[in-house]
Amino acid sequence: MSGTYDIHGQTAVITLNNPPVNGLSHDLRTRIVAGVQAALAAPGIQSIVLIGSSRAFSGGADIREFNLPIGLAEPNLPQVIDVVESSAKPIIAAISGVCMGGGLELALGCHYRIALADALIALPEVKLGVLPGAGGTQRLPRLLNPEIALGMIVTGEASPAAKFKGTALFDQIVDGDLLAAALQFAADLASAPKPLLRTRDLPVLKVEPSVFAQVSTKLLAGIQPGYPAPAKCVEAVRAALDLPFLEGLRREQELFHELVETSASKALRHAFFAERAATKLASVAESTQARPIKQVGIIGAGTMGSGIAMNFLNAGIAIVMLEIKADALERGVATIRKTYDSAVKKGKLKPVELEQRLSLLRATTDYADLAAADLIIEAVFEDLSIKEQVFRKLDQVAKPGAILASNTSTLDLNVLAAVTKRPEDVIGLHFFSPAHLMKLLEVVRGAKTADDVLVTAMALAKKIKKTAVVSGVCDGFIGNRMIAPYSQQAIQLLEEGCTPSQVDQALEAWGMAMGPFRMGDLAGNDIGWAIRKHQRLTVPDPEYPRIPDRLCEMGRYGQKTGAGWYRYEAGSRDALVDPVVLDLITAYRAEKGIKTRAISDAEIVERCIYALYQEGTRILDEGIAQRASDIDLVYLCGYGFPLHRGGPMFYAEAVGLAAVAQRVASFYAQSGDPLWRPVTEAPVRKSSRGGESVKAETRRSTEF
Repeated sequence: MSGTYDIHGQTAVITLNNPPVNGLSHDLRTRIVAGVQAALAAPGIQSIVLIGSSRAFSGGADIREFNLPIGLAEPNLPQVIDVVESSAKPIIAAISGVCMGGGLELALGCHYRIALADALIALPEVKLGVLPGAGGTQRLPRLLNPEIALGMIVTGEASPAAKFKGTALFDQIVDGDLLAAALQFAADLASAPKPLLRTRDLPVLKVEPSVFAQVSTKLLAGIQPGYPAPAKCVEAVRAALDLPFLEGLRREQELFHELVETSASKALRHAFFAERAATKLASVAESTQARPIKQVGIIGAGTMGSGIAMNFLNAGIAIVMLEIKADALERGVATIRKTYDSAVKKGKLKPVELEQRLSLLRATTDYADLAAADLIIEAVFEDLSIKEQVFRKLDQVAKPGAILASNTSTLDLNVLAAVTKRPEDVIGLHFFSPAHLMKLLEVVRGAKTADDVLVTAMALAKKIKKTAVVSGVCDGFIGNRMIAPYSQQAIQLLEEGCTPSQVDQALEAWGMAMGPFRMGDLAGNDIGWAIRKHQRLTVPDPEYPRIPDRLCEMGRYGQKTGAGWYRYEAGSRDALVDPVVLDLITAYRAEKGIKTRAISDAEIVERCIYALYQEGTRILDEGIAQRASDIDLVYLCGYGFPLHRGGPMFYAEAVGLAAVAQRVASFYAQSGDPLWRPVTEAPVRKSSRGGESVKAETRRSTEF
């Protein structure tokens, strides 16, 4: 039952009950209307209270009904709000937990609103590429200064209810028992009746047109190209200022439907659902229980190890951090303290929180101190023999049932698992640098990884606020395997006539957070160089492009050496074009007899982005990824792929798979590069656990 109706004296209480966040499902909408009608028909009822749970008044639309007819079935949300606002008896919204999106729009339609001080208030629709579509843009400026209302709508950010104390948005900010406070509020109304305050009948609060224009311009100034929703939000709020309520409401609806059809909104909604779909584990029973994780061991106190440790310290989980050398251990602890000290200075962390987190950290040089750890993550140098030594040692000291995890970004997890007597307890946890900030976590499932180990990893990822994506075992897993052909295309474009800055600028103008050459300089070009040297030992290839190697042979590793594909002045991260690099590229072309040509920005984008799609499709064919949207999520969260493009797989579908295939075929005809060989339309994937082949889930990124 998604809603209950109870009588408390002269007050009817309608309780929203649709866990986890009281999404406004069709059933709940129906029950709200039925509850209001029952209260209106009851002679002894003086007032009505709408209340949710401690976790949520309502988080808005029920995502389980998105894209389904029932999600729009009558009574739809605007109709529910009209019933509430038109009630002849006062309706009080009692708000705790989250009150967002349609939930806040419902509250705006109530005659009175009381809230706990820490209730979170937001209209976050802009983050899905749309705007509030049930009167939010028209009612909020009637209760708040339009400049403040506009900021809430354009940014979509949440604020505690206490921030709005003294405004017309809330009639009371309360502490303690919310229902008791709501019932007392209702009793006070009954003892001193007054005309009902319908938000729609209130005038918009005064604001100078020039001031509103200035605020709008400032809010929109930081919006990246490709995101139309913020500007439409401004237009909707302006309609509230300029038009009667019903006309403004119609304009809001027009703008909402315009945005729903934009590619940006479709991409943002895809990303929203992709994040939720990634938590669903193929072939794992829902009843599988996670193992308890109370203490985590970290092997390695370098940049990655200390960053990983902070994720767990932030979540209140005890850490034992190990380094063989005491000075390296001291540097790791100092790095953690320095990061937390900086957060305190910026007001992002309280001093008491800093001390609480550091109290959970224990530093050691003795493997025996890891004996009580429930999870141990190695974050040592990316060398297979070194990691094998670590796993042999862990197999000796870790307690039975402890999970042994590797932070490897490219190496074969099954090889590491095989050196232990407990391969079922081994998993990959590939954090991205800086590990305490980057959202993505690749969870790598080995051939023998136990189901409960995988479930534990996914649950732990949620606890440390990471977006986790499951990958099978292959060279580079999902993200780094795909970045290889992307980077190779960038290098080939240099050979054929481009400069590093032209490639970077074309991709950044298209939306990538950073072009491949700036990205290489930031990460360190020597990292890729080491990988290439290792690969050449096992798979000699005299034809592979040598320009990056020659760059590294000159000691140009990137920002850390002050020179890479670009040069960097002391104290600056600005990438400056360096004639030395251009001369290197020109000399290489001459040596190889390569005839250059003019290359358009459009070709640069197509070759690099379609390279991601091609490799992504092969990853699906092989069963390395569970679904296309998982691949998109990896690139959206870990590689700076523009959100408004939806990820490489979604983007290819948005362009049209037939059109992409035609373009890819032309690249194959021109170059003969195996990357551009046609890929299957309906992939059959091999189980990443070594079982029989199974039919792949649909590659369509928009279906889950």
